[in-house]
Amino acid sequence: MRAEEQRLLERFMWLSIAAAAVTIALKITAAWVTGSVGFFSDAIESVINLVAAVVGLWALKLAAKPADANHNFGHAKAEYFSAQVEGAMILVAAIIIIVTAVGRILDPQPVDQLGIGLLFSVISTLVNLAVGLVLVRSGQKYRSSTLTADGKHLLTDVWTTVGVIVGMALVALTGREVLDPIVALIVGANILFTGYRLLRGAMQGLLSEALPAEELEVVDTFLRRFEEEHGVEFTSVRTAAFGRDRLLNLIMQVPGSWTVSQSHELADATEAGLAQALGGAETTVHIEPLGHRAAARGLTPGDTFGA
Repeated sequence: MRAEEQRLLERFMWLSIAAAAVTIALKITAAWVTGSVGFFSDAIESVINLVAAVVGLWALKLAAKPADANHNFGHAKAEYFSAQVEGAMILVAAIIIIVTAVGRILDPQPVDQLGIGLLFSVISTLVNLAVGLVLVRSGQKYRSSTLTADGKHLLTDVWTTVGVIVGMALVALTGREVLDPIVALIVGANILFTGYRLLRGAMQGLLSEALPAEELEVVDTFLRRFEEEHGVEFTSVRTAAFGRDRLLNLIMQVPGSWTVSQSHELADATEAGLAQALGGAETTVHIEPLGHRAAARGLTPGDTFGA
């Protein structure tokens, strides 16, 4: 099942690469025909999309490699590096766009054949919108930060192109050519913010951030039900998102009269149950006697259940 999922994710990245190649051709043509710095800034972002998609494909392949002697927990965090690369490249693109726009504000240039340029931009926007929605939904479904980041980047590109189209329409209606670089400047600022958010999210992943709130709720619900059914208590529950994987570490307190075999059987049931509830997880269960003092359950800030 994991191999099939991996192949599916790689196909999504190939779809992103193809979409980037198509939109680059459309946007560069629009920029060349019109001489618009707005269309030029939009084309630069699509070039970044292509490079980021290639890096994302590499990261997905690396993340799928099994654990080895140097990486005992596997290579799942490689996806966060992909998101970092994408975020950094977006920042570079934003700086190029802003510098170019400022130059055109100081020295406005005429814009030609807006109709053709707008047509190419609309087509590229529809391509990015369709592919971006597919990638974001698939990234959330399969817990892939690479797909999610790439999809959000494409959707940001959609808004970028919409902004450029609006700017070009204003130039056509008013004849004020300075509106072209002004729109490009706004687009550059928006891209700058997107790059910052991607970098921040990737850094949180590399720091082994706890599972999202909705997944913590799933864990808490399962553990409470398990406690009621089997007469045990869980404490010191720690979680971490590890790329597409989920890591959990917890203490299960059992009656002191239980045998090692009986305790171990329930520990195995806990690990299997959490994996099923979360759609895949690696759980380590430590056994202690009931009443042993342990750290508070670490599901959410301030939660002391099981302490």
